[in-house]
Amino acid sequence: MPGHLIAFEGLDQSGKQTQAEALHDHLSGAGRQVRLLSFPDYATPMGSEIFRALHGEREYAPDVMQLLYVTNRYEKRAQIEEWLREGAFILCDRYLASSIAYGEAQGLDPVWLTEIQRFLPPPALTVLLDIAPETAVRRKAANRDRYERDLALLSRVRASYRRQAEAGGWLLLDGDRQKDAVAKDVTQGIASRLGLQ
Repeated sequence: MPGHLIAFEGLDQSGKQTQAEALHDHLSGAGRQVRLLSFPDYATPMGSEIFRALHGEREYAPDVMQLLYVTNRYEKRAQIEEWLREGAFILCDRYLASSIAYGEAQGLDPVWLTEIQRFLPPPALTVLLDIAPETAVRRKAANRDRYERDLALLSRVRASYRRQAEAGGWLLLDGDRQKDAVAKDVTQGIASRLGLQ
């Protein structure tokens, strides 16, 4: 049985990790093989460079930053493809749409951002946990990185996500609710979209 890659997208503090972990538990409990991934993956060479940039140790232009993010995903491509061949569910906290959303919000061409990722395994479904930038700030008041501190940027990121979610293969959910209510919608939405029992 082929695997499925499910990407969780949204602003920071939208509940991506929480919902990925809840879905992991749900699918594992049903006897499915499940893998969790989070991008950026700071454990890789590109990931460590991204970490430095996000915390003020490096200064890169927006296009270079997105190339780093995309390269970080390519570092994991072989592993992702192997897990998909094994029939696993791969749950990603951020994936392809993040580069498009954050890059577009900084004036980059979304077509280019899509094109440079076309050799990465596409998600079977992308779940957008939609929250307002003000909600993100309320949920994390301290230790915000350079993106998290820029409310105008986050508003543009949200607009890009919502535009992307108009395409097929997306599940748009209100992330400004109790996590159990969101988790119920995630599991029901994935079951119906992917034809799971």
